[in-house]
Amino acid sequence: MVSRHVVTRYVAIGDSSTEGLDDPDGAGGWRGWADRLAEQLAVAFPEVTYANLAVRGRLAGRVRAEQLPAALALRPDLATVVAGMNDVLRPGFDAERVAGEVEAMQAALVAVGATVLSWTLPDPVPVMPLARPLRRRVLALNDALRAAAARTGTILVDFGRHPVTSDPRFWSDDRLHANAAGHARIAAALADALGLPGSDGSWVQPLPTAPRRGPHQVAVAEAAWVRRHLAPWVGRRMRGRSSGDGRAPKRPELSPVPTSVHRRPDSGGANSQTPARPAT
Repeated sequence: MVSRHVVTRYVAIGDSSTEGLDDPDGAGGWRGWADRLAEQLAVAFPEVTYANLAVRGRLAGRVRAEQLPAALALRPDLATVVAGMNDVLRPGFDAERVAGEVEAMQAALVAVGATVLSWTLPDPVPVMPLARPLRRRVLALNDALRAAAARTGTILVDFGRHPVTSDPRFWSDDRLHANAAGHARIAAALADALGLPGSDGSWVQPLPTAPRRGPHQVAVAEAAWVRRHLAPWVGRRMRGRSSGDGRAPKRPELSPVPTSVHRRPDSGGANSQTPARPAT
């Protein structure tokens, strides 16, 4: 496990999840699970430096083409590779092709001496009932990601096999991004996979049972979600636009994790909800 070795350079590549969307940092930006993991690493390894090359909206192929070369140049000893959800949402999705892009990134990073972490996707249906037609795609991608991780020696956190990761209380208003509590759970899961001090496996514990909603409440919520988030997303796709157009990575270079954010890791509960925002 990484905890047996000194970590000096952590590099994260991926899409909006890795960028940290819907986990406000209190300063007008996004924190996210990668920042939270870096904070936990900094407690164990005070000299660790951290770069986050992720850009929202990126497909797996663009992550590989645009972010992997920069990541390799930083010579990380720890890297996270998370991509594929944006591909699941696109026409012409091919699970083996997408997993192949992820596998190529994993293999390249392992080849330069990095310990690599990736994960499978949670079941989207409990969070987004209208996504039921996508469940088969997610299952196929997860199977392909498991095989890829086995071939490359990547540490795979198998969120797809843990129902707690599909609890709607860990997801933001747009149902595509984790909220603050969800990002905290993801960071806790990765820290546990790395064997960092203080990890105890508690991230798999479910939340207390939520009150059941009536059919009218469900219908109103679905209609609101379609209006606020699905319709704008479809509109961008029809115009050939992406939420990441013109955006640069938030931490393109390795730098120390600021002492001010060496905070005690959140418990991962669902008490901190992300404010609603326009769909990205």
